[in-house]
Amino acid sequence: MNIRYPAIIEHQGEGGFTVSFPDIDEAITEGDSLEEALFNAADVLTLTIESRIDEGMNIPMPSSIDGAYEVVPSSKVQAALLVRFCRGNRPLSDIARSLETSWPSASRLENPHHWPSLKQLDRAASALGKRLVLSFE
Repeated sequence: MNIRYPAIIEHQGEGGFTVSFPDIDEAITEGDSLEEALFNAADVLTLTIESRIDEGMNIPMPSSIDGAYEVVPSSKVQAALLVRFCRGNRPLSDIARSLETSWPSASRLENPHHWPSLKQLDRAASALGKRLVLSFE
């Protein structure tokens, strides 16, 4: 599972680019160049998802839109969302029991302000019936 949100980039007549995310309405940014707009898009996506998690709001799965740019949030946010999305409706207490850890420790796996170790992520993936796969892009 990849966490890549589609971004709509519009060239502005007066110069620059505006970026919006169909899945996350409040995430909007801009840039003077396409490169700057995409850089800013990753930042605003990360901050918006972190804010939604902090406020207990829904985080939608990324949709697929042909021709849209795909923007990736920070690795901490990706890790938190992967655990959250793979867990689905399964209670966090079940994950904690599977990991033989406490509920607070298991809940940190879904906290984008926490850096889980690779060992923790690998164990969580296994508890969720998945496997951890890493890549550099």
